[in-house]
Amino acid sequence: MPPMNKRRAVSTSRVRRGVAPRVAVEPGARRLRAALTVFFALDGFVFAGWVVRIPAVKEQTGASSSALGLALLGVSVGAVVTMMLTGRLCQRFGAHPVTVGAAVVLSASVALPPHARSPLVLGLVLLVFGAGFGALNVAANSAAVDVVAALGRPVMPSFHAAYSLGGMVGAGLGGLVAGQVSAARHLGALAVFGVAVAALAARSLLAAPAPRGPAPDGATAGPGAGGAGVRWLVLVLGLIALCTAYGEGALADWSALHLRESLDAGVGLAAAGYSVFAMAMTVGRLTGSALLERLGQTRALVAGGVTAAVGMLLGALGPTVWLVLLGFVITGLGLANIFPVAIARAGALAGPRGVAAASTLGYGGFLLGPVAIGFLADWFSLATAMTTVALLAAVAAATAQLARRRIQSG
Repeated sequence: MPPMNKRRAVSTSRVRRGVAPRVAVEPGARRLRAALTVFFALDGFVFAGWVVRIPAVKEQTGASSSALGLALLGVSVGAVVTMMLTGRLCQRFGAHPVTVGAAVVLSASVALPPHARSPLVLGLVLLVFGAGFGALNVAANSAAVDVVAALGRPVMPSFHAAYSLGGMVGAGLGGLVAGQVSAARHLGALAVFGVAVAALAARSLLAAPAPRGPAPDGATAGPGAGGAGVRWLVLVLGLIALCTAYGEGALADWSALHLRESLDAGVGLAAAGYSVFAMAMTVGRLTGSALLERLGQTRALVAGGVTAAVGMLLGALGPTVWLVLLGFVITGLGLANIFPVAIARAGALAGPRGVAAASTLGYGGFLLGPVAIGFLADWFSLATAMTTVALLAAVAAATAQLARRRIQSG
């Protein structure tokens, strides 16, 4: 086969698997990828730093558990409301400036909660923090979609791996200083560090325009595909993101309690539940680009959902601690790349508004998971409630399989 025909055959094979054909890398795309990776890592680092200081802030405000829960809704409300607005901001001003601005808001506002003296004030300042968190997630993912198109490789999982790594480092450092430094000093220092990192990374992000990748599929498609069809597919991708984020939220809040209450694990071993899950998610995302190039988007979504469903059945119903921990690892590997792939495809289809819509649905799943698990645990048992993670992972796999032709071709 002549060399030109070989290249065409390889390109056709990649398209059939739902992987974009390789394109000439635009100058500066690699630098933009590095700068964006910093913003993803900063997002996870700052958010995790806040999470580990929640107990100290609760004590400081004198809030009851229910009052704290209502105050923490400020993060969710601020994030969800801002996510939909951010898609429009990115279209008007560009994803790069919005990413920088959101990172500054997120970093600066993390210093506010330790100075709240009542649950009401805490809820109000967390609205600002949540707004920064939601805006940064949408803007950074929108910018990442452009970089993925410019590079011609499915590198979206690597950005989310940076978020996971940032969260692990932020939680680890926060835990180390929690007994040594007050929450006000810790989060104040975190704010200064975050703003400084955002300012430094902004130089690379703002120095060059967004790479010129292909236009969103819906922008050039005909009326049948680019209108209601694209909106429907974005909602399908958002549903897939919701199903998998449900599992991530549930394991973050309930994995340790499941090990402790269902299997009588010690405190230290119970705490390892979320750690091994998060580590597996990080490993899965670090290897996600290679996996996507090998399997393609649809197969990766289906395989990830099935793997997570099997792993979570073991994690929920395993008779020993070690089998449950193994189940958490398998679940983390399965879920790792589903959310990034769904968001990236939504962005390729509908630009920043597609990212915003799919992200909002996905974040809704992250919020829904812990609440639903709590109610189901009261009605049945915690082990039974945890099986809903497996159920929704299977729903994500089935949805991806049923919509495989549309997801692959847009």
